[in-house]
Amino acid sequence: MDNFIYQNQTKIVFGKDTENMVGSLIAPTYKKVLLHYGGGSIKKSGLYDRVIASLEKSGVDYIELSGVAPNPRLSLVNEGIALCRENDVDFILAVGGGSVIDSAKAIAIGVLYDGDVWDFFIGKKKAEDSLPFGSIVTIPAAGSENSVSCVVTNDDINIKKGMVSTRAEFAILNPELTYTLPPYQSAAGAIDILAHVMERYFTPTPDVGFTDRLCEATMKTIIDNAPIIMENPEDYNARAQIMWASTIAHNGLLNTGRLGDWASHHIQHAMGGMVDMAHGAGLAVVFPAWMQYVYKHDIARFKQFAMRVWDMDAAFGSDEDIVLEGIRRYKAFAQSLGLPTTLKELGISEEWIPKMAKICGRDGKFVVLEVSDIIEIYKLALV
Repeated sequence: MDNFIYQNQTKIVFGKDTENMVGSLIAPTYKKVLLHYGGGSIKKSGLYDRVIASLEKSGVDYIELSGVAPNPRLSLVNEGIALCRENDVDFILAVGGGSVIDSAKAIAIGVLYDGDVWDFFIGKKKAEDSLPFGSIVTIPAAGSENSVSCVVTNDDINIKKGMVSTRAEFAILNPELTYTLPPYQSAAGAIDILAHVMERYFTPTPDVGFTDRLCEATMKTIIDNAPIIMENPEDYNARAQIMWASTIAHNGLLNTGRLGDWASHHIQHAMGGMVDMAHGAGLAVVFPAWMQYVYKHDIARFKQFAMRVWDMDAAFGSDEDIVLEGIRRYKAFAQSLGLPTTLKELGISEEWIPKMAKICGRDGKFVVLEVSDIIEIYKLALV
């Protein structure tokens, strides 16, 4: 187990009707808010009206910036930065899923920086300060509400990059807000959450039994509850389990004392820069191919994954038989939720593979992958 420092200042406000508290959370300290969101879904659901009513009741002034798309665009981030500067905004409120929250994070960091905010995504600068921000989460998937992760697509060059950002002041989590999610989005979210845990689970760090068990419990929670919400979207308890698991999966707790891999995420990011897709849908395709390519590196860990997470029995066969069946069960789970499992289903052309692999570059911690290895993983994922 490795040394670590874990500090997480984000206040979690969880439960029914908690979005109505947003004004009171902001008002004591801040005066001018940028309300940042995506399309019309929060207006159709009535969430927008409740947020506005709460802000106005608490005397919080606000301006709005909508239009966040999946794989949030750098161009909109730059628009938000200019808007905050022109209007003396001192707090950013993201209402939506991971794309909205990531866009808000990038804006919050860019407002206080004199240069191009893309510098943070290409490693020229490290994010050490930002405008304060918070979120009302409508899609449990990315876990961005309580993480230091931020991913944005540079729409001038079609490259999707992540950076280490700052944490939110608060996150409001009301499982009822997820009732109206389309089934595909709920399914992609479930796989996204699983992927966040798996990136940490497949570690080269030995003697991490405690966090192994935390990871396994989180993964089992998703596997048990995702089919329930697909069948009954308004099952509050199942939605609540998934929403809290989503936050825990990516808030840093599960990687304390251990080194994560993250190659699969970066492989998917390269795909997301080429074609708009739900991040979880892309990961449903990438992860089985990655596992198939690297499992022999540590067959004992993959056997543990198969047995503890996918209920494999030692009597099933050889260690390799158990591992391969565990990978098959993961893939079958994604298919059962209605998600694609091949690059072709996502609209990714074979001819793009060398370019995407080059964008990824040398990657991975569990197994270090060269560009040639990533090309082979993409090929395994084609069909």
